[in-house]
Amino acid sequence: MQQFHSRSGVLRYHDLPGAGTPLLFIHGLGCASTSDFPRVAADPALSGRRRLLLDLLGAGLSDRPDDFAYTVTAHAETVAALIRQLELPPLDVVGHSMGGAVDIAASSLCPSRIRQLLLLEPNLDGGGGRFSRAVAGMSEEDFVLRGQGRLARLASRDGSPMWAASLAASHAIAVHRAAVSLLAGVEPGWRAQLYALDMPRNLVVGAASPMTENEQALLEHGVRLHRLADAGHAMNEDNPSGLAALLATILEQEYAD
Repeated sequence: MQQFHSRSGVLRYHDLPGAGTPLLFIHGLGCASTSDFPRVAADPALSGRRRLLLDLLGAGLSDRPDDFAYTVTAHAETVAALIRQLELPPLDVVGHSMGGAVDIAASSLCPSRIRQLLLLEPNLDGGGGRFSRAVAGMSEEDFVLRGQGRLARLASRDGSPMWAASLAASHAIAVHRAAVSLLAGVEPGWRAQLYALDMPRNLVVGAASPMTENEQALLEHGVRLHRLADAGHAMNEDNPSGLAALLATILEQEYAD
């Protein structure tokens, strides 16, 4: 376990050894990379590459300061600071759901440090998703006192034990403030920021999920679209080996190009 002392608290991450361009994983709302991505990162398709599994502040093994904003922008600033501090060669970055928005915003802050974006059903627009709307519909106090436990129990009953456990272990204040941030969006939005970036950009959608909105506009702006079989939004949990193989194929194609 490695750690980075940001201005707001300590970020912790697994740094799995390997060669080539490092691959940084960023998790979604109520999740943690150290629990979401080990099966993906350890898959033979990716095992020869250096992989960093980062927990954002308020999640997993990282610090949980009550005075941090926990907005997408605030998370992106800490990620960009980590990337600059590590002085690594340009990274390939994987971001799931909210982590995709964080990746886009962080890449906009330090574009020369990012080689390629791999976005797994990312938040591209304000308004949030079903889960973030449910969280943000409560007051912060109500979510801390009752909402977090109730939603974690529902997730467990719905057949998502990994996500339920991550949600239950997350800092409740962090989850609520991040959900409010996803609903509010930013200006310019994450979609506009994505379109403005010059590095290769890939967007992965689970075959069980509806295709992303404005698909044609994404293609016209050079974003490559991919479908992952046997998976919905929780693709790291639904089909980890398939996700690892798809990520490896995308990365190998970019090297070939």
